[in-house]
This record gives sequence, structure tokens and C-alpha cells, in this order.
Amino acid sequence: MFTLADGVRLHVSVTGPTDAPVTVVLSHGWCQDRRTWRQQIAALGEMGHKAPRVIAYDTRGHGRSSATHLRSATLAQLGDDMAEVIRRYAPAGPVVLAGHSMGGMTIMEYAHRHPAEFTDRVKGLLLVSTTAEGHTHTRYGLPDQLAALMRAGETLGAGLLARSGAWRPHRVMLPALRPALRWLLFGDECADEAMTLTMGGLGRAPLRSIGGFRESIGAQLRLDTLAGLDLPAAVLVGSRDRLTPPACAESIAAALPGAELTVVPGAGHMLPLERPAEVSAALVTLVRRAARQAKKDRRPVKPTIGQPHCRKAA
Repeated sequence: MFTLADGVRLHVSVTGPTDAPVTVVLSHGWCQDRRTWRQQIAALGEMGHKAPRVIAYDTRGHGRSSATHLRSATLAQLGDDMAEVIRRYAPAGPVVLAGHSMGGMTIMEYAHRHPAEFTDRVKGLLLVSTTAEGHTHTRYGLPDQLAALMRAGETLGAGLLARSGAWRPHRVMLPALRPALRWLLFGDECADEAMTLTMGGLGRAPLRSIGGFRESIGAQLRLDTLAGLDLPAAVLVGSRDRLTPPACAESIAAALPGAELTVVPGAGHMLPLERPAEVSAALVTLVRRAARQAKKDRRPVKPTIGQPHCRKAA
């Protein structure tokens, strides 16, 4: 457990060699936990002597981390939390950040609130099934009028849930909600393990977390922040993502210089679980690129032919 400045305790998992040339930090989505990334962690571990150090943590109010205060259930706070995690567990060396859904928005907040630190440390960026424009493009796969009604109901319900405290009575209703969640979160394919992990993450999230983060998520606007970044980046989205549809990823890729956009056919919102191979491949590519750049940066600069190695003092 890692205790943040305000006393909230984060459950942090660290794997990989301590002397790895690159550190990967994984940030999960709303009402999920670090297990979202289990297959990507396995893929990184299979890189052999080139494997990175991997940090995966449960966001405040999620998974095995402690509950958050309602006033701290914001993306801005999550960006500050990420900064604290990196300072504690990756105090030096290049970092590759990967974020799914709310985790991607957390990365954007980290970049916005800690720009100098972000620029100095982050050498690769993977944004999966996320948005930089709040709920601008979210239609839940419905016609516009029905989507507007659903959003209004969701917003009202989130406000009520946010004030309901850190308990989890919804766990008993999850089996009944399974078909609806299957439709909302997944595309053509949904392995039993993927659905079980997704349902488990939702069951662990207290009502305060389910409702409390909704306002901040819906209001975030960070395209300008992305436009100021200059680093290798990959943006992935499922063609059937009903929460953060391809339009979200397209605007991110258009704003983020040099970003590579991949739309995965037939996939939904839970890409790390639904299409793990594609997500893992993109992450491994970024890690390899960051490692090559780190090695290049460590090489001594050769003096120009005909120029002295040093100048004697007068």
C-alpha cells in the first residue's frame, strides 16, 4: 500500500527488473481495477532481458485501494495521484504511460497539471478507449434523442450515488445487469474471463466512486493539452465502442502530434480484455522505442573531427 498526501491508500503492484531501462505505468478505467491490464503485464514480462519495470495500481476508491472523499472524486485529483505514484515508484528514467478509459483521462490531467514533469519523464503514451472531450461524442449506441435522455438520467443517478457513501449494495444486482453491461461494454466478442473481471471491478467500486467521478469525466476538455505534447503515442479504439466511440479517438489522434490511430473492427469499450493482443502489441512497441531512445541518449557524444576534446584554461 502507498499512502497519498491526503491519507488515501493505493494498492500498487510492481513487477519486472529493478534496473529496467524503462518503466511502464498502467492506469485503469472507471469502476474497474488494475486487473484490466493483466494480459498486457504478462506480455511485457515476456520481453525477456528487455522487459520493463511495470507499475499497476488501483485508483482511489477502486479495487483494493481505500475509499475517496467525495470532494476528491475528480480527474484533477487522479492526475495528482499519478504524479505521486511516479515520484515514489519511478523516481528516475524514462516512463511509458498507458491509460484505459478514465485512466487515459487521468494521464491527460497529469500532463495538464504537471507539464514540466510530464515532458521530462514521459517518453511514450498509449491511450485506449478514452476521450479528451468529456461526453461530447457519447451516444451509447442510441439515436441522439434517446442518448440525451439516457445521459440526463445517468447524470441525475450519478449525483444520488455520489452521496450514498462507500458501501456496495449493487453487488447483489450485478447478475441481473450482466446482459446490459455485456451490450454496453463489449463488441462482437466477450470471453467469460473478460466479463467476470469487468463485473468484479464494478462490484468492488463503492457507490461514491460510481457516482462521484461522473461529473468530472463528463466535463473534461483536454485537446489543447494533447496538442502541446511531443512524444511517440498510440491511440486505440473499438469500432463498436458505445462509451468512447471512434470519434473520441479520432479527435485525440488529430490533436496529438505523431499519434498512430488504430480502430479495432468489431471491438467494444473493454479493449485490454476484449482484444488483448492488439493492445499488448501497441504497448510493447512503445516500450521498445523508449528503450532504444534511452540507450541512444546514454551514448557519449563523439567530438567533431578536427575539433579539440577540450579547451585549456587561459
